[in-house]
Amino acid sequence: MQSSSSVQEARRALANRLRDLVKDAGLDGKDLAALCGWHPSKVSRISTAKTQPSENDIRLWCRACDAEDQTGDLIASLRAAEGTWLTWRRLERTGLKRSQEERLPLYQRTRRFRSYSVWALPGLLQTYQYTEDVLRAIQQQRVPMDDVADAVAARMERQRVLHEGQRAFAFLIEEPVLRNTLSTAETQEEQLEHLLTLGRFPNISLGVIPVAQQRPQLPVENFWIYDNTQVNVELVSGYLTLTQPSEIKAYSDAYSKLAGMAVHGARARALICKARDSLV
Repeated sequence: MQSSSSVQEARRALANRLRDLVKDAGLDGKDLAALCGWHPSKVSRISTAKTQPSENDIRLWCRACDAEDQTGDLIASLRAAEGTWLTWRRLERTGLKRSQEERLPLYQRTRRFRSYSVWALPGLLQTYQYTEDVLRAIQQQRVPMDDVADAVAARMERQRVLHEGQRAFAFLIEEPVLRNTLSTAETQEEQLEHLLTLGRFPNISLGVIPVAQQRPQLPVENFWIYDNTQVNVELVSGYLTLTQPSEIKAYSDAYSKLAGMAVHGARARALICKARDSLV
């Protein structure tokens, strides 16, 4: 996934700008390498987007091209390219609370949400205890800092978008998600009751994809579509942000296929009740 077109496009755009600086300075690759103290192959790899430069590489590059006024803008472009793909380690390096808070502006400016979940319920639908159990498991697996209580509070605050403004939400959940739990049976029962309640709101569409059927679309990774401007994908190794129209369309098309396999309304509630009743 790190080679997605959004990531590659951002890297190519940066490489093109760096290459143009060399031309504008009347230099070639060997000249630049000598001025920076590098092997010429490094200049070639950066110029062709095969290797992503570091911030210090950009500083040296701009200095060699007598274009230090471009340094800040190019470093900003580098950070934007890196932000397209974030490992969990980098995203959560200061704890879980910040990663929850940083997404709030995106939720606030979005009017149409589409979500697909294959392993756990989406955060907007979670109860307090379910959230705490999920985030505690994540913290124990990969985050040295323990700020779970603050992260749970931040996620609960984000749920206000469900009831504010003119927003529409469509959630697709694979049926096993109703039974997958890191919590006690009591917490899972409370969570499923909460799901039944939220499913009655007019701005929330809740679809469940039954297990027992022939599938035209296999399960994929968890993803969110925000309006038609951005897709976020949760992978084992990190968090991917996609903004290229072709990639957004690919996920929109996948969502449409998955939605066509889901049951809604009374049939969805029946599956939720079945999962709830199996807990006792």
